Parts: sequence; structure tokens; C-alpha cells
Amino acid sequence: MKRIRTEDAVGHVLCHDMTQIIKDVYKGPRFRKGYVVTEEDIPVLLSMGKEHLYVWEMTPGMVHENDAAERLLKLCGQENMTRSPVTEGKIELKAACDGLFLVDSPRLTAVNSQGQAIIATRKGGTAVRRGDKVAGMRAIPLLISEEQLQSMEQAAGTQPLLAIKPFIFKTACIIATGGEVKQGLVKDTFTPVVREKLKAYGIKVQDVIYSGDGVENVRRAVLAMRAKKPDMILCTGGMSVDPDDNTPGGIQAAGADVVCYGAPVLPGAMFLLGYFEDGMPILGLPGCVMYAGATIFDLLIPRIAAGVPVTRAQIAALGEGGLCLGCQECHYPICPFGT
Repeated sequence: MKRIRTEDAVGHVLCHDMTQIIKDVYKGPRFRKGYVVTEEDIPVLLSMGKEHLYVWEMTPGMVHENDAAERLLKLCGQENMTRSPVTEGKIELKAACDGLFLVDSPRLTAVNSQGQAIIATRKGGTAVRRGDKVAGMRAIPLLISEEQLQSMEQAAGTQPLLAIKPFIFKTACIIATGGEVKQGLVKDTFTPVVREKLKAYGIKVQDVIYSGDGVENVRRAVLAMRAKKPDMILCTGGMSVDPDDNTPGGIQAAGADVVCYGAPVLPGAMFLLGYFEDGMPILGLPGCVMYAGATIFDLLIPRIAAGVPVTRAQIAALGEGGLCLGCQECHYPICPFGT
């Protein structure tokens, strides 16, 4: 840093906070460390008794923290996001709509491995609501080298690191399996739970059918629901390996391409996900969805509601963090489950 006359400070970067005191009116930081002095600031600084200032020497090849933050923002992208003003080298992003928050994790890690500037985000693959904070970025020093920034830009590549995909699915059909439910011997307590979970994503239940047991009964019910053209189909119950639990077989018999039957998540191990040739998803929900606070269904419904296909590899990756701790009072998603 160097000491210069205040009148000569325009365009220079302050090295420290500067407090202004106006008796009975104001006392606090008037100029922050890292602030770039403007022509209009000179009279104010002189009125504060600052005839000289300590500033950073702006050498060629160095970038101010605010400018660096703006360049980090460009790496993130702003699809369905709103940004904050840049302040002390930091910018924050918030969700502009309800949707699925996505992060290109390998490239984000590559960017953050370069040093001297960072991008922090919430966990990718999770649901966000309008106004939720999703990311923040900042330069660490007041000045960062152009070479360092270019290394981060190269690590990021040409596509945005972040995105928010709005929830686009609006309708669902439910197939409640089980002969005891169809015959009215047992009250259907599963469907109301699923309705509430779907409602949180703006999805309305278009129809409910009680199929009873048996592969053929489930198959016919699935085909009947397919004809109604909902955005998705959900089958409740009949997902275990017991001989009379025929939901997986009925789903396959109806022509679905099964991505997984079984997931490394507890609760939710007996979950099934498949897709028909037109892209319509069908889910087989195990009984735990009816009574557990959070399950595999809660982890995957944000992706499904946003119309983003789920792969077998993504389901396999849920194993780490896929163990619910069974808290007496469930606080999902503010907990380690799924993260």
C-alpha cells in the first residue's frame, strides 16, 4: 500500500475502514476497506479530516475484489435467479421461483480448488422456494491477479455452474394396491400422505384407483391411468419381496422401463422408479412413505417434479447421506438426510 493526498485518490482502493462521526447524528464506517474512491467522495473525506489516505497500489494485471466477484457471477449463470449488489467483493444469488436447484459439482470443485476466490452454494439436487438463498461468491483478497481469475474461468468451462429448473409437473394419478384396501377392510391412509407431499410441489391428484393385488390387476390399473395422460403415476404399497406384493411386476408388465427397484436409502430401500417410452415417470412407493417424516420419495420428488430424468447412478450416489437418523421430531430438509 502507499500514502497519497486525498485529492489524488480518485480510482484508488482503500486499505482500511474509515469512520465518520457527526455529533448526535451518525457514527459508523463511512467508507469500507476495498472501496474505490470517486470524485464525489473527496469533499466528504476532507470533511472527515482525511488529508491523506492509505491505498492499494493498482499494479497492472490485478483486479479489484468487486470486479472479481462479477466475473465469478458469470461462471455461475443466473437461470431463474436474482442477484444482490456487489458489496465488499461479495455477491449473493437467490431463487426467483420454486424449483430444483442444480450444481455441476465436479466443475464447482475445480473452480474452488484454484484459491483466492470462492463460490459457495447450497446442496445441489434439492428443492428451493422463491427467495431462498442459493449461492454466494467472493474474492478473498482486495485485489486478485488476472492470471488467477483466468484459471478459475478455465476450470469452470463454458456452461453455467448453477441452474434452477422450475417445477413443471402439475398432475398425478395414484394407484393404491392391496386387496384389503380395495375391499374396504383397511382404511386408505397412504393416499392422503402422498397428496400432501405432491401439493407442496403444486401437483394435483387427477385420479385414484384401487387395483387390489396381483400383477395383472396392477398392470390394468397402470394402463388405465396412462390413458388419462397425467404427468406422473404413483403406486402405493405392494413393494416388498413378499410373494403377494406384485406392484413391481405389474409396473414392468405395463411396459415401463425400470431404472431401479431398490435404492440405498433408509427409509425407502424398496423404492421403484421407471419411465415409459414417452418419458412419463412411474414410481412404486414403499410403505415407509406413509409414516416416516422423510424418505427416498422426498429426496427424488424435486427432480421428478421439475421434469429432470433420474438415473441409476444418481440413485446409487444417495447411499452416502441416505441414512435417516430417525429424530423424534423430523426437521427435514434441515438435517443431514440426503446430503
